[in-house]
Amino acid sequence: MKTIATLTMNPAIDVAYEADRVFHTRKIRARQEHYDPGGGGINVSRVIARLGGTARAYYLSGGATGVTLDRLLDIHQMVRSRILIAGDTRISTSVFERETAKEYRFVPRGPTVSPSEWQACLDHLEDIKCDILVASGSLPEGVPDDFYCRVQAIASRQNFQLILDSSGPALRAGVASGGLYLIKPSLGELEQLAGHPLEDRAAIASAAAAIVRQGQARYVAVTLGRDGAMLAQDSGVLYLPAIAVETNSAVGAGDGFLAAMTFALAGDQAVLAAFRYGIAAGAATILTPGTGLCHRDDVERLYRLKPQVAEPVPTDPG
Repeated sequence: MKTIATLTMNPAIDVAYEADRVFHTRKIRARQEHYDPGGGGINVSRVIARLGGTARAYYLSGGATGVTLDRLLDIHQMVRSRILIAGDTRISTSVFERETAKEYRFVPRGPTVSPSEWQACLDHLEDIKCDILVASGSLPEGVPDDFYCRVQAIASRQNFQLILDSSGPALRAGVASGGLYLIKPSLGELEQLAGHPLEDRAAIASAAAAIVRQGQARYVAVTLGRDGAMLAQDSGVLYLPAIAVETNSAVGAGDGFLAAMTFALAGDQAVLAAFRYGIAAGAATILTPGTGLCHRDDVERLYRLKPQVAEPVPTDPG
């Protein structure tokens, strides 16, 4: 098994509640209060631990809320390395409205990180010992858009593979730097990379295949929500439908997908098997209310279902 680490530049304390009905102005009585450590890379580490692996979590943490985040990680028995910052770690909130089965999510931007703090993070990564690093989540204020390019430069020097899951300018700059092992854009994120809408499967496949063809990433896994996912690699693009499950929460579904796929790849599973495992974990996460993420039994059960046939998707040869 290859060793895995994760990087979370903008972690959060994830708070989940349930309420009968959400109204403006009025005080709303909530129940089922639950707290979890969150943020892309931390969620990936949590899921990998549940699947039976270990992924050391590197993350920024600051203020009184940062202390709480550290304690939550310890409660989850996470292997962790904190990079201390002055700003307060953010708190994200999700509220499940029982009457309508709708979920409301409130996600703040987080702290401003100084140049000395994000440089300290890069210095920390120079000594990292892993085979795969999953850099996942948004960049906080103050961190330059090319930060993940700098992480990729470290990956090249230290001979580990970088998996990137981000959005906006940070994703665009990271992909442009090239040499990534895997990226996991949503449809909206892939459209941002392409610079135009992708209106059908062929267009989505062509955009993903172009990233592989240009040497920017070895694999591109495009998550399409309830429409399934696509996998682009040198040999072409494959499509698999989503697994139909009851939706209890969408929080962390993409992180569950990425964690399971990474875990399978680290165990030397074939990439299509890893892709299927990721789809199973994404569906298992949707089954779990609030910020609970997926459970191994659900992932394994969904993975063992009769597999759908992977459908090749034609692309523009470009």
